[in-house]
Amino acid sequence: DIIKTGQLPMLKRAFQGETVFFPEVRVPLEEIARKYDIHDFNVEAVYQDITVFPILDDFQRVTHVVAFLINRRVYRGQDEIERAKEYIETHWLDRFDANATAKAACLSKAHFTKLFKKQIGVTPHEYYVNYKISKLKEKLLDTNLSITQAFAACNVNYNSHSVRVFKSKTGYSPSVYRKNQIK
Repeated sequence: DIIKTGQLPMLKRAFQGETVFFPEVRVPLEEIARKYDIHDFNVEAVYQDITVFPILDDFQRVTHVVAFLINRRVYRGQDEIERAKEYIETHWLDRFDANATAKAACLSKAHFTKLFKKQIGVTPHEYYVNYKISKLKEKLLDTNLSITQAFAACNVNYNSHSVRVFKSKTGYSPSVYRKNQIK
């Protein structure tokens, strides 16, 4: 923000006939979204170079001031989130670690969690659980494995809690799921 960063005197120079340049200004997207009630921004941050120059009349008086904005960087966070998804899908057998996942995305944990939820629609932990359940469903289709072995192959203890989680995600207990799929 030009005002918050103390650059207002420099901006005033444009009104006195001088061209001024502000590099890499972060656009206040949150304030814009709040003010205009916008809920579906698909952009995390935008940085612009701003050139402000005067339009002079025949007597060299400033009649207008024009701001020319060029987007320098538009940050959507998609690459970072893709790296995080890849990390989760590679480390699904491990215990979920939000810090390690955020680090893989090169983001702070708080920013990562917020951005992931915004772009994917679920928290990173929910994504991890859903991915693990999808792998467990695959293992349950292998009739050479007992249900306990299928859970163990996914590094999940076969207990009442894990059965509840499986049922909440699929609508079926592991044994009913297997029975329905292997008909």
